[in-house]
Amino acid sequence: MNVIMTYVPTIGLEVHAELKTKSKMFCGCKNDPHNTAPNTHTCPVCLAHPGTLPVPNEQAIEMVLLFGQAVSATVATYSEFDRKNYFYPDIPKAYQISQYAFPFLSGGNLKGVALTRVHLEEDTARSQHDKGEGSLVDFNRAGVPLMELVTEPVIHDAKTAGDFARELQLLLRTLGISDANMERGEMRVEANISVSKNPEQFGTKVEVKNLNSFRSVEAAIEFEIARQIELLEQGGVVSQETRGWDENNNRTFTQRSKETAKDYRYFPDPDIPKIDTSKHEAFAAHRLAEKMPKLPENKRLEYKNLGLTSEQIEVILNQSEIDSYFASVVQLPLCTSDVVRLVANYLTSDVLSLTQGNDLKLEALNPAHFLELMIMLSEGKINSRIAKDLLPELFIATDGPLALASARGLLQVSDTAAIQKIIDEIISEQVTVVAEYKAGKEASLQYLIGQAMKKTMGTANPAVLKELLIQSLK
Repeated sequence: MNVIMTYVPTIGLEVHAELKTKSKMFCGCKNDPHNTAPNTHTCPVCLAHPGTLPVPNEQAIEMVLLFGQAVSATVATYSEFDRKNYFYPDIPKAYQISQYAFPFLSGGNLKGVALTRVHLEEDTARSQHDKGEGSLVDFNRAGVPLMELVTEPVIHDAKTAGDFARELQLLLRTLGISDANMERGEMRVEANISVSKNPEQFGTKVEVKNLNSFRSVEAAIEFEIARQIELLEQGGVVSQETRGWDENNNRTFTQRSKETAKDYRYFPDPDIPKIDTSKHEAFAAHRLAEKMPKLPENKRLEYKNLGLTSEQIEVILNQSEIDSYFASVVQLPLCTSDVVRLVANYLTSDVLSLTQGNDLKLEALNPAHFLELMIMLSEGKINSRIAKDLLPELFIATDGPLALASARGLLQVSDTAAIQKIIDEIISEQVTVVAEYKAGKEASLQYLIGQAMKKTMGTANPAVLKELLIQSLK
């Protein structure tokens, strides 16, 4: 689309995240919507049988309050659940138990984006429309605890929105309250987008629903900004509506006119008592603080002070297994500041490559043996080629890398007499290449070094080898 960028885009996000509780939000059914046969974790409560009474899940409330502490939100001492009235086939009550006027959290900040509110509600069932004639409904997801976060309309570009969603996913996983896998619907993003030529005045808001990847979040926002601007430039009017995202054609499409709060006819759920969080010991700030792990922002600063690059830090933080393993290696007594950078480098490249898509499990790699390998490399006892060759063996070997390298004669040789003997052999064998080098062909030197390293099976100290070879060629 050709657009005139004299408009100010304004974006607010709404994000739903399924919480990792043992049971559902208002009943005792197992919270396992993805891994079991359809409609196996259901009961009269989550199937909305008449006369059933919902009971709030304390663990779900605790998780939301823990999140609130992590983002410096204000915790409501008084909170209540409301009925949000609407009809879809996957919500048999014809209303959803949610929160409206009195959410558990208000305010807060994440990655520089101000938050409006965070509240708890129940998820709906899952409709399936691709299983033959008609549609099917799986109620395993009905009643799963769902945390909804709403940001202030303070985002002005797609990248900032995508970065916020990534940081939110990382925080949810760090806190251990949600797996937040977008491809499984455990984290769903909706974007409210408007454009206006007047920075002091919002344009007409359009909501794009159910974006299930970070790429989709950014692409949908970019498309919608361009669509609205083009429409306005042609003299049209932006309609307040809900749109979907067509990932195949990279465009939004109309779904329905946008509802307002009045359309949902919110009112307090008469079956659920009001909640005063200050009267529950489990929700006390000091109790939540005891469960608070080290947060991503604190880890970033710590890893930066260790000398890691920004790229290494993000890879480690976003791979929880790698992050945990890195911490276990760094705390070992022999892990000096110089070795830490090697540890991070190999973990985010070679180790990550070996454990992704292979049978090798990171838990099988002894942290002490891995650190020993890095120290050997740092001290010049082995070169990088040998380190890479030994690394896969450490996943299955009981011996450490020093023992393995010693047994195979792989320790790096710095003995000048031994290396000089190899150089003399190479010079006598490679008469033509030596002549080319002496005639000014610099590339011939690397060939000669390569041949010498081959003879030593890669064990010669490269720096010593190169220096002695140049001296001999003179």
